[in-house]
Amino acid sequence: MPAVGNSGNAASRVGEFIYSKGTYAYGGYPDIDELFLQQSKERDVAKREAILHKIQQLTIDRAMFLPIMDYRTLRGVGPRVADHALDGMPLNPFPIYEDIKLKN
Repeated sequence: MPAVGNSGNAASRVGEFIYSKGTYAYGGYPDIDELFLQQSKERDVAKREAILHKIQQLTIDRAMFLPIMDYRTLRGVGPRVADHALDGMPLNPFPIYEDIKLKN
């Protein structure tokens, strides 16, 4: 399985991080595994979405993911910079480099 980056949907995240046979999963819960397999066979979009929401809620209720790191960076901006683009994407610690603008 390829690594899961920023793109994807709930099923791809659940499959890699929550389903016990996922690439990045450690341990697991039989009831969540069963729900994951159930949603993977479901053709009705609304029913599949409801199953994925249930999996997500179980994940939250069981506190399966807890933050262990707070990402901090030190970034400097010089006098020639017109737009630093450091806050171009909310909750993203990296600037959007292609949007950085220099003064004339």
